[in-house]
Amino acid sequence: MDASALSLEQQGLVSSFLEIAVGQTADTAVHFLQLTNWILEEAIQLFFVGGDASVDAGPLPVADAPSSSVAVNENASQDFGDDGVRAPLPVKRETLYGDAALYNRDFRSQQSSVVAFRNFEEESRRQPVWESDKNAPSTANGSRDNLASLYRPPFDLMFNGPFDKAKVEASLQDKWLLVNLQSTEEFNSHMLNRDTWSNETVGQTILTNFIFWQVYHDSTEGKKVCTYYNLVSFPSILVIDPITGQKMRAWNGMIHPERLLEDLLPFMEKGPNENHVTLPPKRARQTPQVSKSNIPDHLGEEDEEVLLALAASMVEKKDAIKPSAANDESKAEKETEITTSKKPVYPPLPEEPKEKKELLSRVGIRLPDGRRLQRHFLRTDSIKLLWSFCSSQLEAGKEQPFRFTQSIPGASKTLEFDSDQTFEESGISNSMISLTWI
Repeated sequence: MDASALSLEQQGLVSSFLEIAVGQTADTAVHFLQLTNWILEEAIQLFFVGGDASVDAGPLPVADAPSSSVAVNENASQDFGDDGVRAPLPVKRETLYGDAALYNRDFRSQQSSVVAFRNFEEESRRQPVWESDKNAPSTANGSRDNLASLYRPPFDLMFNGPFDKAKVEASLQDKWLLVNLQSTEEFNSHMLNRDTWSNETVGQTILTNFIFWQVYHDSTEGKKVCTYYNLVSFPSILVIDPITGQKMRAWNGMIHPERLLEDLLPFMEKGPNENHVTLPPKRARQTPQVSKSNIPDHLGEEDEEVLLALAASMVEKKDAIKPSAANDESKAEKETEITTSKKPVYPPLPEEPKEKKELLSRVGIRLPDGRRLQRHFLRTDSIKLLWSFCSSQLEAGKEQPFRFTQSIPGASKTLEFDSDQTFEESGISNSMISLTWI
């Protein structure tokens, strides 16, 4: 076929085909692209399934009735043996690639097995698929590219590899494993990519505290995870302990960023290794020593055992009462310290800045009563403004001092009012922190 007769888009597809199928001609590329209605992925799959033999074979010959009958008569006259029985016709096997129904089943099975080992780095580089040219004219293809970029998978967050390697990596980094199983037939899967995973705060939280692994449910790895955790509805989001493989939390359907951040807070307070820290060994129980000097001599052995058991139980009760009394004393001391402490003087709170995004620091704050606050500060502002902001949002009469905690993997970072750090130095920009009473 003359290359000049092809459109620019078709010539681009031919060039892409030849880059993958090295050593083939343009006629071979046009042949397979025409068979798959100019769909590059299907043409490549068809080429590697059938090889280049299908190009040489060409379409099946269609002979007219007279010539066909003559050929049969000639073969019949030549194949009859001495006993008058004609020899069997040779068996011929040919494949007609023009009908998609004949290879669609094999293509689907191979496509399903390939998806499990997607090259996310390569997919993110494919400009025509996920990112459109800003200077391109407004055409049908341009609209399609813009729409595809809205539902682009979060390649910058995703771990590239199978499920087992994702668990190993999460265990080594002491992070929880966040799994997202998607279905191309469910629009909620695309909404997660567009609204939740593309959220800046969600992305920063995932990069700091989790290993994120996304896969299609009908792929090889996806089917394995569905079997492990008995998943039947999609999209599904799981928080998995990478050490034991236990499912710690699960969501189904579309989850908005605010709700997901709030539900992930418990997992940001400590990592999986700290969650598995063994408790200190229990103190060996000591049997109280009871003297027999006060037991009358006329009692039998059974009566002596009863008296010893009663005495032992009385000693245990006394030991149990002592810790509770100590706890009550410690609580009373704390209450006395709180009542005697004075509320610090917080600096005046300026108006919320409206500068460029690069100069601002957005912070989300979770209050003890469950409310969530959010405000922008300058990156150069002191973190003491957090106390000024939250004190104005608390209920009247709440003069009890407080502090902030930021969840990081394996530990919690505490922010004190006496610190002179700025928002940029403290590292709390675009993150969620919790207000706790002192």
